[in-house]
Amino acid sequence: MVYKSVVRKALFRMHGGDAERVHETTLGLLAAVSPAAKLVRRKPAAERTVFGVRFPNPVGLAAGLDKNGRALPAWGALGFGFVEVGTVTRHPQPGNPKPRLFRLRDSEAIINRMGFNNDGAQELANRLDRLGPLSVPLGISLGKSKVTPVEEAVEDYRTSLRALYRHGDYFAINISSPNTPGLRGLQDRGALTELLSALNATAHELAGSKPRKPLLVKIAPDLTDEAIAELLDVCASHEVSGLIATNTTLSRDGLAPADQRLAHEAGGLSGKPLAARAREVVRFVSRETDGKLPIIGVGGIASADDAKRMLDAGASLLQLYTGFIYEGPGLVRRITRSLA
Repeated sequence: MVYKSVVRKALFRMHGGDAERVHETTLGLLAAVSPAAKLVRRKPAAERTVFGVRFPNPVGLAAGLDKNGRALPAWGALGFGFVEVGTVTRHPQPGNPKPRLFRLRDSEAIINRMGFNNDGAQELANRLDRLGPLSVPLGISLGKSKVTPVEEAVEDYRTSLRALYRHGDYFAINISSPNTPGLRGLQDRGALTELLSALNATAHELAGSKPRKPLLVKIAPDLTDEAIAELLDVCASHEVSGLIATNTTLSRDGLAPADQRLAHEAGGLSGKPLAARAREVVRFVSRETDGKLPIIGVGGIASADDAKRMLDAGASLLQLYTGFIYEGPGLVRRITRSLA
């Protein structure tokens, strides 16, 4: 309650309401306290092993909040059971022109068109080298550099995987962001087959005599059931360890009247309006795979009840992004307590 009545109000007013500047300021503060956060150890709650990785609890931080891994120890101290950094690309890139991040307060939603702004795969690898082991599992989301033509995307992803393989507990193949031109086309059967075949081979090569680290595919909520079924068929043929469902949506359904003035802004929508569709996709994937393919459910989780409904739909793990911004760290604790 203190977060929503005091802290959130102050944050949302900071920098004249510029959402991205507030994000950077908050991330900078978390990065500053991260050395001390390394000393915090939380007890496992509802721990589980999914695709061969042990998670102290099933509530993770979604990619996008800490793209460059600046505040990694802080997230574990706040109660998250795992953290996903990125999306990171082979080449450093500034992302799309600003403004590119918009809060839709009445809808408890966000529209972003960040465009994979990040320091690049090698710089992230260097930062992780300096940081050392984390208290919770680390996922790394990989994407295509904007300067790389779509026909050269495979080598782009492979280069990032090689640079970061030793650091990740799993790798998310992001082919579903709406903010990089041509990226969603990689969800098509032919392009996805080529990409997964190459990444699977590269991961086995990097693993040597050890088991290959999990590769997951992150999909868009805007795909038809037929397209998702086709994608699942490709994933089954290339040893994909799990799915992340879902990315942001291009739909503007479910926005509150006060937020309609922002509906025209380009980019992906996240938050409460996405919740029902994200669960539908998770339920469909779980049914199509007989519950055998692990799913990380993400999209519109803003309460312990939302978390339970996502798990009931078939998710093995959860991720928070927009819900965390609107509800604060207490949301992580409420969900983990409800699952303990």
